[in-house]
Amino acid sequence: MSQENVSATVTVAVPAERVFAVLADPTTHRAIDGTGWVRDAVDPAPLTEVGQIFRMDMYHANHPDGHYRMANRVEVLDPPRAVGWLPGQEQGDGQLRFGGWIWRYDLTPLGPSRTAVTLTYDWSAVPPFLREHIRFPPFGPEHLTDSLHHLAELAAAPSRSGS
Repeated sequence: MSQENVSATVTVAVPAERVFAVLADPTTHRAIDGTGWVRDAVDPAPLTEVGQIFRMDMYHANHPDGHYRMANRVEVLDPPRAVGWLPGQEQGDGQLRFGGWIWRYDLTPLGPSRTAVTLTYDWSAVPPFLREHIRFPPFGPEHLTDSLHHLAELAAAPSRSGS
């Protein structure tokens, strides 16, 4: 595959600020995820700055341990227009090692109550040794669209209307 990223766009009937608030809240990521791999936020504080680390518990049947933890570093934070993070893992020496793939959401306001949301998964910086063990992308094409529909439902939920 020559293309090293995939993306999907969905228009939601929600203001960009509300969509961004959902994305900036790690406790919502499990409900947004279209694969079922994301579990609970270990670090539930909202995303507020580039360089911030937030950890998520994960599960994947093909992972050697089944359950594992990702340490994500915020790479893009431009409220309410964009947020993105680089997933990694903590090593035994306390250091973080990142795999080279990034998740990014771009929000385009289409008026006061509509937003186009584009989710991009980019693996162009994944080193060859990881590509030998992980197929990219590691999920089907429906994952991005499913995630965006979950995001739209969360952002439109009445409990979020005051956000």
